[in-house]
Amino acid sequence: MKRLMRWIVVLAGLAGGAWQVSKQPAVTRVIDSVKSSITTASPADGDPALLAGRDTIRVASFNIQVFGESKVAKPAVMNTLARVARMFDVMAIQEVRAKSNDILPRFVDQINAEGARYDFVIGPREGRTVSKEQYAFVYNTATIEVDRESLYAVSDPDDLFQREPFVAAFRARGPPHAEAFTFTLVDIHTEPDHAIQECNALADVIRAVRSDGRGEDDIILLGDLNTDDQHLGRLGQLPYITCAISGVPSNTRGNKLYDNIVFDSRATSEFTGRAGVFDLMREFQLSMAEALEVSDHRPIWAEFNVREGGQPAHLATRPDEAPTR
Repeated sequence: MKRLMRWIVVLAGLAGGAWQVSKQPAVTRVIDSVKSSITTASPADGDPALLAGRDTIRVASFNIQVFGESKVAKPAVMNTLARVARMFDVMAIQEVRAKSNDILPRFVDQINAEGARYDFVIGPREGRTVSKEQYAFVYNTATIEVDRESLYAVSDPDDLFQREPFVAAFRARGPPHAEAFTFTLVDIHTEPDHAIQECNALADVIRAVRSDGRGEDDIILLGDLNTDDQHLGRLGQLPYITCAISGVPSNTRGNKLYDNIVFDSRATSEFTGRAGVFDLMREFQLSMAEALEVSDHRPIWAEFNVREGGQPAHLATRPDEAPTR
């Protein structure tokens, strides 16, 4: 088993500030293999994430494809991205790629332009080439809180990852703290040419994050895996591992499944059984060219109960059926 370390990253907030980094070992352990499956659905257009006091939250992931100055300068694209973000309580983002530090603040300003209250956390620039990328999470402060002291990037001394996963801990707002669903998200964008090797290493990452000393059992890995749910290597062999997305393309052209939300179904009983891929072209009536300006990926999402240990409602939904509130 490869040795994994954790780098604790403390962010100074939207106003900017210096990174404070310290190193601390992470513990790993061996587990056996099993798999499970779920049903999928598609979310309805609108801003449900603005409504506090709900019984569920939606966690999403979106590779926004070279999310930098060029994309931010396109009003139509940014309007679409803001509409997407407002549909979800937490959205993991991959491929933030810019030399400036104002991409996420400007994006959050766009999200909040109509009265929403979103915030963000962002990781360090990573990558072996001069073209560095950052991971980020945007979240609705009305329904979600983040533990900013929990933020860290998992680093492997053997250089198994092109971009080390970014970790953040969250809590659902609404229920009393002792009853609220707490969960840790692990944001990842694998290297396409080494996707299986990195998925093998992600099995160790999940073990390490689960054993990082915080006592959290709800570890949810999400992002662009550059492979489908049937080819996850050792990640797909972890016990009770569940992929929220199966058999539905997640790229904009509609012919490949690259993105997923992965968790232990035994530990994360808060999963309601509802998940899906959001089709920007259909829901927002975009042409293929317009959709590709936004990204070559579609957003993916999964729904969870706001209470710890909440009983999931496993619904037999169709991939094109929109969930209701």
